[in-house]
Amino acid sequence: MRSLEVTNFLESQNHPLRKEIEELRNVILSSNKHLAENIKWNAPNYCFGNEDRITMKIQPVASNIQLIFHRGAKKKEQPKERLIANKNKILIWKENDRAIIAFKNSKEIESAKAELKTIINEWIIASQS
Repeated sequence: MRSLEVTNFLESQNHPLRKEIEELRNVILSSNKHLAENIKWNAPNYCFGNEDRITMKIQPVASNIQLIFHRGAKKKEQPKERLIANKNKILIWKENDRAIIAFKNSKEIESAKAELKTIINEWIIASQS
């Protein structure tokens, strides 16, 4: 469910990629009904079971929006392998438990929508351990 806190925060930002941010909010929230939306690090953040899992990077304002997939704010021991398979290579891996997807426009979001929903749900399952 969309968070009023996030909506109000975004209203105050006047971000040039607001339309794309809203599209990503829709994709993320529609991918799993158990995700909760809040603000963390001055950006929309998504939790599963009170654990941070996906954070948007919208600042500094750039030519893209990043989705950062992680296992929470606290550093954890690195798994020996990547948490999920990266079949179509849209994930850019930073560590075995942290990856990024960047979107420049609505067209990129639309073309990745189905894969993004799959990645979100795979990430939620894999990041539980």
